[in-house]
Amino acid sequence: MNRKPQGLVVQNPSVCFSAETLEEGADYVNAAVRTVDQPEASPAPKVRGLPALAACWLSLLLIMALRIYFTSVMSDNNMRLTAENLQLKEQNQNLTAENLQLKEQNQDLETEKKNLTEQILNMETKWTELNVTRAQWSIDNYCPKGNNGRQCRPCQDEWLNFQSSCFEVYDVAASHLKTWEEARENCSGNNSDLAAAVNEADREFIISHSWNSWNDPSIKGYWIGLRVEGGQWKWINGSDLINSSWVDAPTNGSCAVSDDNQPRWKSANCSDRNRWICGKKAITV
Repeated sequence: MNRKPQGLVVQNPSVCFSAETLEEGADYVNAAVRTVDQPEASPAPKVRGLPALAACWLSLLLIMALRIYFTSVMSDNNMRLTAENLQLKEQNQNLTAENLQLKEQNQDLETEKKNLTEQILNMETKWTELNVTRAQWSIDNYCPKGNNGRQCRPCQDEWLNFQSSCFEVYDVAASHLKTWEEARENCSGNNSDLAAAVNEADREFIISHSWNSWNDPSIKGYWIGLRVEGGQWKWINGSDLINSSWVDAPTNGSCAVSDDNQPRWKSANCSDRNRWICGKKAITV
């Protein structure tokens, strides 16, 4: 008799289930495995794309950082260059102003040079005219015209010639007396100086022409070119008096006067007023 095979029953002391149950369990397990495997495989592409995205972000951040850095550097450079440009412009303006100032100074100097050149030319012209005038004056005074033409002499008219010197005696009235300095200025105006003696003969000539000193008690004599400097008698040319017997002892502030009534020159205060004698070199005829 045919019997349907009944389901295999597996018995175990601890487990008991039929063959159908095993098959169903196997199907469940397989289904469960497939169910579990399919969800686990899907995240794989997402995991592989994450590093690329991170790299992109890092690149973007790096580019932005570099852009910010270079923008800052370029901005600083631009500001520095702008400041330097302004400084150069100021320097250029200053140099331009200095150049204009130098040009003005140069023009002023050129004008001054022109004026000085004209003044020099005028002075040379006047000097030439003066020399001609002086030459003519010298000719007229030393070589005056006479009936027989010009005759030259060592001293000009109204001057006394003695040896190699010419003397002029100013025998003026009391109202025209002068101090020693004033008398010297008068001699200078006549191209001479107060009389000086180079030897005993000159001294005697000067004394002999110190006329009429006795007429007026206020007149001590005639000023000559001798005065006290540093406690010593000195001539107007700065040389010392060699023969001290010619004059009284020196006292500060004193100048020498000549009197025809005295054998030696006297000492008088330089601020006193007296007559005077001028002297200069005679020309060679």
